[in-house]
Amino acid sequence: MRDALSILISPVISEKTYALMDQGTYVFVVDPRATKIDVRNAVEQAFDVTVVNVNTLNRKGKHTRNRRTGVTGTKPGTKRAIVTLRAGDTINLFEN
Repeated sequence: MRDALSILISPVISEKTYALMDQGTYVFVVDPRATKIDVRNAVEQAFDVTVVNVNTLNRKGKHTRNRRTGVTGTKPGTKRAIVTLRAGDTINLFEN
C-alpha cells in the first residue's frame, strides 16, 4: 500500500463541491493508477474518518491551440474520486 500523500493529490474546490461537503461528500484529484480501495484507505489514513462509498471518474484533458502559431496540444487528463463519509464524520480541508 502506498502512503496517502502519494494517492491524494489535492481536494477539488468549487461551488458544486462546497454543496457536496454539506452532505458529507468530498472530491479529490487522485493518482491515475489508484483504485477505489487505495483511495478509501488513503482518506481513512490521512483524515481519521470512516469512508462509506468511493466513486471514481477519469476526466479527459482538453484540446488546446496556440492562436498565433496554430500549434495544437492537449492538457493532461485527471482522475477524481468522490468520497462519501459516514454520517457525523467531516474533513476540515481549510485548517492548514
